[in-house]
Amino acid sequence: MAGRGGAIPGNGRKSKDEENRIRDLMKPHSEKAIQCLANIIANREARDADRISASKLIIEYTYGKPKESIEQTHSFNNFNIKEIFRIDNDTKEI
Repeated sequence: MAGRGGAIPGNGRKSKDEENRIRDLMKPHSEKAIQCLANIIANREARDADRISASKLIIEYTYGKPKESIEQTHSFNNFNIKEIFRIDNDTKEI
């Protein structure tokens, strides 16, 4: 299994210069891309999934992606940490 893992040349996030170069190359096509998404949304014959995806993409780029929250609950059923470590008020042994 030697040789696995570690950094791989060319992978990872591109430099800011590379990101800016790619952005500059894509700018002339952005208006067409937005129009394409709008056409998908307006097309009554398009699949609902495609119309929803196009709508979602436009909303996320226009207003920002909503923050995700994770709700966690824990139930310990009368859990008492002192019982696990046998801590007594007088001796405090672990």
